[in-house]
Amino acid sequence: MKRRTIIIIISVVVVAAAAVLYYYHTRNTSKEPSWKTTRIERGSISIAVTATGTVNADTTVLVGAQVSGIISKIFVDFDSVVRKGQVIALLDTTLLYAAYLDAAATVEKAGAQVELQTKIFARTDTLFKEKVAAQSDYDQSYTNLRSAKSDLQAARANLNHARINLRYATITAPINGTVISRNVDVGQTVISSFNAPTLFTIANKLDKMQVLANVDESDIGLIKNGQVADFTVDAYPNDKFRGIVGLIRLQPVTIQNVVNYIVVIDVANPELKLLPGLTANISVNVAEHDGVFKVPASAIHFTPPTSYASSLQVADSLAKKIALLAVAANEIPAAGSYCYIWVKEGERLHPRLVKTGIFDGANVEIAGDIKDGEEVVTGINSNEANASPTAKNPFMPQMRPPKK
Repeated sequence: MKRRTIIIIISVVVVAAAAVLYYYHTRNTSKEPSWKTTRIERGSISIAVTATGTVNADTTVLVGAQVSGIISKIFVDFDSVVRKGQVIALLDTTLLYAAYLDAAATVEKAGAQVELQTKIFARTDTLFKEKVAAQSDYDQSYTNLRSAKSDLQAARANLNHARINLRYATITAPINGTVISRNVDVGQTVISSFNAPTLFTIANKLDKMQVLANVDESDIGLIKNGQVADFTVDAYPNDKFRGIVGLIRLQPVTIQNVVNYIVVIDVANPELKLLPGLTANISVNVAEHDGVFKVPASAIHFTPPTSYASSLQVADSLAKKIALLAVAANEIPAAGSYCYIWVKEGERLHPRLVKTGIFDGANVEIAGDIKDGEEVVTGINSNEANASPTAKNPFMPQMRPPKK
C-alpha cells in the first residue's frame, strides 16, 4: 500500500511537470513578435538633384579697344545704365589723326601721279599710232600708268584704315545694359595687340538672370530641359528663387578630379535682388508625384523571421513569388518593378504585392491593393530580429540536412 502511494505521487509530479513544460512551450511558440509599423500615407513625393553654381547676367559683353592709345575721357562708371551706341570713353587721337593726315597726303600724291602718267600715256599712244614712238616706249608708258593707279588704290585703302582707327578711338556701348565693371582710368595707356584689352563689362537686362550650376556626372542623366529648379543665395537666406533649366552644356568641366557639366537655369529677376556672382545652392526637381501612396524604404526590405513565417502557412506558389521579388538590403527597386510588403491586420501579417515608383531618399512610392492608413511592417523590436531581420529569407528554398 505504501509503495502504491509513492508511485501515485511520482506519477502526479511527472504529469504536473509535463503540463508546466507544455504551457511554457506553447506560450513561447505562440508569442507574437513586437513589430515596428508605420502607416501607409498618401501625399507628395519628389526626386531632386542638388548642385551649386553662380548667378550671372543673361548676356554679358566685354567692351575692349581696337587701337592703342591713352584714355582721355570716361563718361560712365560702375552701375551706369547705358544705351546701344552711347559713347562711354575716348582715346587720345593725336597720333591717330596724324596718321590719318599722312594717309590723306599720300592719296593726293598718288592722284597727282596718276594724272601725270595718264597724260604721258596719251602722248605716247598718239606717237605710237603715227609710228613715231617705239613699241617699248608704249609698253613702258602703259605700265607706268597702271602702277600709278595701283598706288592710288593702296593709298586710298590706307586712308580708309586710318579713318577707321580714328573712329575706333571713340568707345561706344554695343548693347543696352548696365556697366558692372570698369577696368581703366583716365590717363591709362591701352595697348591693343592680339587680344583686345577689356575696358568695361556690360550686363544686358539684369531683370533676367542665369544660374550656371555645376552638376555631377552621376546626376546629369536626370536633368532635362524645362525642369523646375529652386535655389537660395546667402544674400537672402529666407528667400527661395525659382528658375527653369534652359540648356545643358556638353563641355565637361573637371573640378577636384570630379567631372561636372554646366546646366544653365533661366531666372526672372524683377526685383533686381539677384546680383552677378552670387553663389546659389540649387535643387532641380527631377520628378514629383502628388497624391500617391508612400512608405519608408525599410518596408520593402522587411521579411518576417523564419520562426514566425513558418506559422503563416503561405502557399508554396506564393512563397516562391515572394522569394523571387524579395528586395535585398540597401537596394532600391527601379520604378515600375514589383515587390511585397507586409501589412498588419489585427495580430497577423499578410503579404501585399505592390508596384514601386520613385524614391526620394527616404520614402518609396507604391501602388497596389493598399489603403490609406494601413499598418505596414518596417521591422521587429526583438533583439534576434533586429540583429539580422533580412539576413535569411524564410521563403527561399531550404537545403535538407544530410541523412545520418
